[in-house]
Amino acid sequence: MEASELAEFNDWCPGCGDFGILRSMEAALKELKLDFTDSVLVSGIGCSGKLPHFVSGPVSGIHTLHGRALAFAMGIKLANPSLKVIINAGDGDTFGIGVGHFVSAGRRNVSMTLVVHDNRVYGLTKGQAAPTMPLGERTKSLPKPNINGPINPIALAVSSGYTFVARSFAYDTALTKELIKQAVAHRGMALVDVLQPCPTYNDINTNEWYRERIYKLTGDPEVHKESETMSKMMQAIENSYMSEDRIPLGVFYKNELVPTYEERIKAYIPNYMEDYPASQKIDDSGSSVTDIGSLLDAREVA
Repeated sequence: MEASELAEFNDWCPGCGDFGILRSMEAALKELKLDFTDSVLVSGIGCSGKLPHFVSGPVSGIHTLHGRALAFAMGIKLANPSLKVIINAGDGDTFGIGVGHFVSAGRRNVSMTLVVHDNRVYGLTKGQAAPTMPLGERTKSLPKPNINGPINPIALAVSSGYTFVARSFAYDTALTKELIKQAVAHRGMALVDVLQPCPTYNDINTNEWYRERIYKLTGDPEVHKESETMSKMMQAIENSYMSEDRIPLGVFYKNELVPTYEERIKAYIPNYMEDYPASQKIDDSGSSVTDIGSLLDAREVA
């Protein structure tokens, strides 16, 4: 079956914002001319985790564990720094069980792109409140209003060390595509937080609700010299907050003056970028030196 045919067989609900993110991702990959030889899509668990299965085109994809997509992706990138690594994960996946990895990825500033599917609920597990749901909000799947305060992904990313931070809306596919392209081209850790409707479990933050509130940011978010860093970070955090009737979209922060994790490794291992782990032979024969025969024998006995 061709990839284009496989992409038609998915189990996302009609009206799900994941469709817009999928189309934006496909367009970005095509315009960047990326394929399985130079890029890889990594995902976690949840509705967003299925995106690598549905992408049309010759791109490698890996569906990993809940909350661990960033950690898995970091292993791929550091083993082969020549790859463009793009992670797709949900708001619960990223800011709930995976929030420790989220913060650590910013501290390290690995050159990867994280696309968060942010619908404020755990869609795959029947609509529980996700970490981005506002305090007091009660969607139709909740027996009582949400009692936790929300995480602000933009503010958390900026304060954690992400050097490209942006927000989009799933059904503004032109903007989402462009932000993904900018994030992938960026030198450093990049976040694109994509707001999206969940038509099955979130009956408050609908497509229409978002369209009445979203607007494009203006101004220059890029740090051009080190002395601008703090003011641009504070500007990004201030701009990131959403009110009941105003939701800004666009690039909030960009800084390519910070050394990447790959560059930090290269400072200790000068030939790292040329002789990276994935390019090295395990031994002179090219075969593994690990003997697992005893493990296999034990399994047969059991």
